[in-house]
Amino acid sequence: MSTQQCPERGRIWFEALTGSDGVVECTPRSVRVADAALGGEQTRFIAVVPDTHNRFPRARQGEVGLDEACALAVHVRRAISADRHRARRPIVAIVDVASQAYGSCEELLGIHLACAAAADAYASARLAGHPVIALLVGKAMSGAFLAHGYQANRILALDGPEVMVHAMGKQAAARVTRRSVAELEGLGEKIAPMAYDIHSYARLGLLHKLIEGVNAEAPGQADVERVRAELLAAVVDVRASTPDLASRLASPAARQTRAASIEVRRRLAEQWDAA
Repeated sequence: MSTQQCPERGRIWFEALTGSDGVVECTPRSVRVADAALGGEQTRFIAVVPDTHNRFPRARQGEVGLDEACALAVHVRRAISADRHRARRPIVAIVDVASQAYGSCEELLGIHLACAAAADAYASARLAGHPVIALLVGKAMSGAFLAHGYQANRILALDGPEVMVHAMGKQAAARVTRRSVAELEGLGEKIAPMAYDIHSYARLGLLHKLIEGVNAEAPGQADVERVRAELLAAVVDVRASTPDLASRLASPAARQTRAASIEVRRRLAEQWDAA
């Protein structure tokens, strides 16, 4: 398997899991949406994919821009509204996003508000009883991941060097910290939150499942069925628990790697309740 990032991973897995191209009328082609069966019930699948003809040049390589963030919010909230008086369908965010779109147009028109609307929609779906699952198949970077995937009840990821999670890209992080990329990678080997690889992210306790042995770039039928089974298991797990994100602090990995954070939260809650 190539160690280079495949720019079409989100599209590949979206089509493999839904059997549809997900193009929806009045929605930018960079956002794909389809309802497809998962374990016998309809599930909403959503992905952000590259679009070289995107009207915003900064959002042509799979970034979450103004149009993308607003479309994510719209399609998640439509599911909430449609299921208000019936069983809440699962929502699966297929994640391969390079970053939020950086540009003067995006800043002037409120990229922060658009991404916040998407994050709020996913959180609202989760709290309304929709099992929200994020499936990381490529990059999950910066504000794009916050807007598309991070509010999920459970985060699953394919195991591979191309699956990365971080607050910013390596080159940008190097400029901000005035270090070389090699120096950053060295720090990542010692400090888990500084690393980009999915194994380091798993050590933080934020990952529900790392799916190994799957061909991420050219999945066969067995690969797709394996991922379907893991998604379904995650949905079942969500429905047997609370709709909050407490599971991210309860895992053995979190208790070991994030012990100080957990203790700070405990003390804050203790003081808040005593006030």
